[in-house]
Amino acid sequence: MRFELQVGLRYTRAGRGRGFVSFISAMATIGIALGVAALIIVMSVMNGFQKEVRDRMLNVLSHLELVVGDPDTESLGKAQSILSARPEVTGSAPFVLGQAMSIRGDEMRGVLVRGVDPTREPEVTPILSRLDAGELSALGKRRFGVVIGRELAISRGIGVGQALTLVTADSASGPTGLLPRMKAFEVVGIFSSGHYEYDSSLVFISQQDAAAFFRAQAVYGVRARLQDMYAAPLLASEISAQLPMGMLVRDWTRENRNWFAAVQLEKRMMFIILTLIIAVAAFNLVSMLVMTVMDKRSDIAILRTLGAQRNSILAIFVLQGATLGVIGVLMGLILGVAGALNIGEIVATVEAWFGFQVLPQGIYLINQLPSDLRISDVTQVGLVSLGLSLLSTVYPSWKAASLDPAEALRHD
Repeated sequence: MRFELQVGLRYTRAGRGRGFVSFISAMATIGIALGVAALIIVMSVMNGFQKEVRDRMLNVLSHLELVVGDPDTESLGKAQSILSARPEVTGSAPFVLGQAMSIRGDEMRGVLVRGVDPTREPEVTPILSRLDAGELSALGKRRFGVVIGRELAISRGIGVGQALTLVTADSASGPTGLLPRMKAFEVVGIFSSGHYEYDSSLVFISQQDAAAFFRAQAVYGVRARLQDMYAAPLLASEISAQLPMGMLVRDWTRENRNWFAAVQLEKRMMFIILTLIIAVAAFNLVSMLVMTVMDKRSDIAILRTLGAQRNSILAIFVLQGATLGVIGVLMGLILGVAGALNIGEIVATVEAWFGFQVLPQGIYLINQLPSDLRISDVTQVGLVSLGLSLLSTVYPSWKAASLDPAEALRHD
């Protein structure tokens, strides 16, 4: 083993009279480890949050939608044929979309009403193929039936077989303006997507009932599901060039662009903020190395008089700092990976100890803290942390290599 490595590793261990320096070394190493672990856990949670909410959204939303201007059979058939001709499309179904108010007793709440074909809608809306209660097929068998979300059913205190009144504006005007149109729908099914917003504000009725209820005050079109959801933007761009006048196409990324952009921005900002925490811990190595250099002035002078080159002295202190940095990064990677893989159990324990809910329903889109650990994130965090640790060793090591042996021995 080269003497630079031997001396550098020896300096990382505590020696007589160097308790305070060793304490700073330990704190710097622990600081790096905690910063790395925090960054990995936070990035994994943000990845998991984005993936979980996106998947739950796409259990309700379609990958692609063709909106027609005229709600006639010919226009809907043309939109259907455009989507069916694409090999990427695995399923499609017509829809009618409108807004209404739900009334139950004295309570009113805005809901999004989607008119669907019960036989084809499960091809594009997976949650409708496994209802919590009731059957989707009842929409086609029963006039003015409705399938509602679990949260809406709980908040309204209703179940299968009970009535939910929907109110929308009538196209006809009275002396005081627009008149309301009311209709009592029988609840024939309850779905649960795990997404609070949709479970509390989205209802499904049959396509025929929606056309009769909304008349011309609704959006008509065809929804589609793709083999690869990430191909939706490219397919939408290709289809839009072939559409006749009056038809529009939109994909799931455009429909939720602001939300996905906000999550991505938050992830970048959290990476920068937590990287600064790692940088603070890494630059604590500077203080430690400076104190080590001051403590080892006579050792450096003796090594220089014995023939050690400046590069050898530089290498000794770089190795010392790098060793502590590598130890801290490895500890942080182990802690971070373990924490990210067991975040659910950790959060449950914290909630049980302190008696509060981390993600209360009604405030956040999901009620469980997800985690999606990615090797690319772990690698990126490890490399950045190692780079900062090595960077912090440069100045003290350079000062040690520049030390004049005669001047050092004169004072010692």
